[in-house]
Amino acid sequence: MHDDLVLSDFDFPLPPELIAQHPLPDRAASRLLHVEPQQLSDRSFADIVALIAPGSVLVFNDTRVIKARLLGRKPSGGRVEALIERILDARRAWARVRTGHKPKPGSEVFFGGGDRTAVATVRGRHDDFFDLEFDQDLLPLLDRIGQVPLPPYITHAAQAEDESRYQTVYAKHPGAVAAPTAGLHFTDDLLARLDAQGVQRVHVTLHVGAGTFQPVRVDRVRDHVMHSEWYRITEQAAAAINAARDAGRPVIAVGTTSLRALESAAAESADGRVQGGSRDTALFITPGFRFRAVDRLITNFHLPKSTLLMLVSAFAGLDRIRSAYAHAVAQRYRFFSYGDAMLLERAR
Repeated sequence: MHDDLVLSDFDFPLPPELIAQHPLPDRAASRLLHVEPQQLSDRSFADIVALIAPGSVLVFNDTRVIKARLLGRKPSGGRVEALIERILDARRAWARVRTGHKPKPGSEVFFGGGDRTAVATVRGRHDDFFDLEFDQDLLPLLDRIGQVPLPPYITHAAQAEDESRYQTVYAKHPGAVAAPTAGLHFTDDLLARLDAQGVQRVHVTLHVGAGTFQPVRVDRVRDHVMHSEWYRITEQAAAAINAARDAGRPVIAVGTTSLRALESAAAESADGRVQGGSRDTALFITPGFRFRAVDRLITNFHLPKSTLLMLVSAFAGLDRIRSAYAHAVAQRYRFFSYGDAMLLERAR
């Protein structure tokens, strides 16, 4: 990390109307900005098939977004909003809790209503999160009474459309409270076309936490403490990625979450090979970071002053990202979760 980086190095002007509030009718109809070392190219996302060579390994995060937002009340009648951050076991989770007075250990919170009521007991706290134990299995409960936890910059309440569109078509393992949004552009047809031309698809799982939206509150970038997220890479996935690197075939991460999982796993080994297994990662990637696993990155456009903007600046180069974002604003690209995408080539 460059010790002299400050938060303003990652700021840019963004007209509010460029923040996409709804997905496009067709997932693959988004635009794609190809960011190469010497040029920027305006493309359609469907062009991604032509931009990925046969033999490349495309790494997807197959986490599934859960309906993590719960509305409830205290025994006194006070309103409570809980955002599940991490599921610990069948009935326990860490959650952010918003209410007038923070609940004390041993107290109860009632979610839902009528014959759909669920009771959660506060078992304690873990940093900013409350340890909640529910009186029934959590995943079916969230499916019944939870709401899709849309990002704070999306201003409408979650709708039926969001339940399907704030989810990748290949989502498999429930546990994320935010979507790995680069993957939202892929359709079954695009995946079939990539398969047909000899692109190898590999899945990893990283459960995206609400911390991905937490603002950086320090001026010196090096003073920021990164949130932690759980990830898993199977031995088969690790072997496929390492084989590609050994053969000189490109490894392409779909989204910053896939990239963080791969680079975290590579950092675990002395030789930079991706290690299989399940772990937590609090890897903070900023300019100066040495990438070991990923050659190209498909990603959306990120918030000003965010850790994700720092990550892509590390990957493609700070000046290159500044130019790309200025171009995207001037060309009226759509920003953030429901917005357009970029294909980044790694700075050498």
